[in-house]
Amino acid sequence: MRMILAVAAVLYSASAFAQADKPPMVGDKPLVQVKPKGIKEAQAKPPAAPKGKPQSIAVRLQACLEIDDGTKDRLNCYDGVIPPAPKPKPGKAKGYADCRFFKEEDERLACFNGFAESIPKLPKN
Repeated sequence: MRMILAVAAVLYSASAFAQADKPPMVGDKPLVQVKPKGIKEAQAKPPAAPKGKPQSIAVRLQACLEIDDGTKDRLNCYDGVIPPAPKPKPGKAKGYADCRFFKEEDERLACFNGFAESIPKLPKN
């Protein structure tokens, strides 16, 4: 009888736990992070320009620098600004637009990082 009561208590608490509106918390972070159905993982896209004022490529490339370095998301951000067009044997990049010709993702990311970091920061208006 005790075994049946123990199993019932575990099953009841598990079902009540699953029905809770808020996930269980560990400190200030949820114990388990689950994405709601129908929502795809957000891919890194270049920041949207404010309405009425288009952003330059330089500003959008610099905005990609805010994403963690060495990640696929940062490369996706750069590729969103300047779509890749790989060549079999690209030459040395002379500008940020030449980075799109690198086939290897690591080379393309390093190329974009180098040029984006060297662009002088413009004051925000």
